[in-house]
Amino acid sequence: MQSDSPYTSLSDKVQALPETPGVYLFLNKEDKVIYVGKAKNLRKRVSSYFTDRVEGKTRVLVGHIANIDHVVVESESDALLLENNFIKKYQPRYNILLKDDKSYPWIVIKKEPFPRIFLTRNVVRDGSEYFGPYTSVRMVHTLLDLIRQLYPLRTCKLNLNPKNISAGKYRVCLEYHLGKCMGPCVGKQTEEEYDRDIQNVRMILKGHIREVTVHLKGLMEKYARDLMFEKAQVVKEKLEILEKYYARSVVVSPKIREADVFSMIDRKKFAVINFLKIVNGAVVQCHTMEVKKVLGETKEEILPLIVSNIRQRFSSNATETIVPFRPEADIAGTKWTVPVRGDKKKLQELSERNAKYYLVEKEKHEEHYLKKYSTEQKLEQLRKDLHMQELPRHIECFDNSNLQGTHPVASCVVFKNARPSKKDYRHFNIKTVEGPDDYASMEEVVYRRYKRLQEEGKELPQLVVIDGGKGQLNAALNSLKKLELEHRIALVGIAKRLEEIYFPHDQVPLYLNKNSDSLKIIQHLRDEAHRFGITFHRQKRSKDLLKSELDGIPGIGPKTIKKLLERFGSVANIKVQTIEALESVIGRSRAKNLRRALRRKKDEENDE
Repeated sequence: MQSDSPYTSLSDKVQALPETPGVYLFLNKEDKVIYVGKAKNLRKRVSSYFTDRVEGKTRVLVGHIANIDHVVVESESDALLLENNFIKKYQPRYNILLKDDKSYPWIVIKKEPFPRIFLTRNVVRDGSEYFGPYTSVRMVHTLLDLIRQLYPLRTCKLNLNPKNISAGKYRVCLEYHLGKCMGPCVGKQTEEEYDRDIQNVRMILKGHIREVTVHLKGLMEKYARDLMFEKAQVVKEKLEILEKYYARSVVVSPKIREADVFSMIDRKKFAVINFLKIVNGAVVQCHTMEVKKVLGETKEEILPLIVSNIRQRFSSNATETIVPFRPEADIAGTKWTVPVRGDKKKLQELSERNAKYYLVEKEKHEEHYLKKYSTEQKLEQLRKDLHMQELPRHIECFDNSNLQGTHPVASCVVFKNARPSKKDYRHFNIKTVEGPDDYASMEEVVYRRYKRLQEEGKELPQLVVIDGGKGQLNAALNSLKKLELEHRIALVGIAKRLEEIYFPHDQVPLYLNKNSDSLKIIQHLRDEAHRFGITFHRQKRSKDLLKSELDGIPGIGPKTIKKLLERFGSVANIKVQTIEALESVIGRSRAKNLRRALRRKKDEENDE
């Protein structure tokens, strides 16, 4: 369980969950586990609880969640097994309770002469080898079936010691006559030969299944060539199941009775330590903690202190402690183990994986917090500087754009949480104003903008910034008055010359510090509105220029103009084309009219 999390809210914690297989635990206000679940994707699964679609008992469960812990694992099978372990340990209120039975199947290679291989749900510590546990009985039967097809091993329970075999105590059974057993009971197969087959089986169960898959693919192709399609399909299904097979879970190991597992990530100012508690071969506890360094302590000094603390905290009496390196000090009652390979190494790697996820979660949170805190600070300072009642999370800025009174347009840009929200930007064509009148244009677009937002019931900004001085500001104020929004939206203007901030009904401007975040936000708004407006203005001018250059020529309509521009790209390129090039696109008659009209316009320009 990822305890000591840096997150203070459930929503932040859910968003920081990794998109990997794992087990999640919901805890109530008393820090008691009330639900345990498994997931292929932790973030996606846990997020599904916090939606409007949850009903009934699930909604009741969500209402009691005060904290969320999780453990990452390697596969869904591991998650299923770990979920089972945690449910047995914590007996959560909202889970189907599980008794401590031997619910999962294992494959055992029995410790006996001519070992049998069979399915069992009961692990007996008699020296036999156990592989698993498996989450699918079908998978176990498939593996056993495959093994028996590849290796003729005995299935009887006879005591095949050398004395009984040499005494001729047994006779071969039907399995021998069917070719499914080589008859070790009557001395037809030596123990050395039998053990070679057992060694191959052991390799398969450990996950070295390449030989088996190659053999099965060859068998499937042979059946297909011989037109034995039903047999080929059976082999294909076995192959598909085998390819999904995991040799054994890293969550449970019958070879490890009881142990504490630790991993550690060492940083300059702190260290992250993860702890796994193993009881009867199963992970029953997972805890991650962060230790801040005071005097630059080394990892060798920190680890034994944390191990001692954890053992006391979780009442652990494990005689073996699995660690990534040998600490400087010893702890009474336990021995250090630094694994190199095998099940202990896998458990140590699982612990390290959880420590890494804790560190990633911590770093994401710090980045998120710094961004959020920085933005909140900036907006709060802007609120104070502009003497506003509300925090200006939603700000809009207007700018007019025209060239010598032609093509008048306006732009509105939107900032949310001090950042541009470009999907909310808007362009305006001036509709009611004749000639170059910035004040009337500003009054028109501000009125149209907020009239529409009111009609559509959409969110209004807390602050509106006008690019201009008192004249443009008063024009915008007139529109807000008409809409009865004068007291609902704060309004300011920014004059370009000295970057003064103007308020309605106040002749004295405000001069903000040139390096202040408040002025930078307002300048960013103004510059963005100007850029957005100029871009739109240029597009309109270019479109109208094309229209004026080619419009009115006999035989040259919109479709012909479109063809010419698609072929030559611009009016400038059209003007320099030969008559033959123009004819190839629009025909001889239109080409002549076009060439004649363009020459006439050029002559008129020269006369001027």
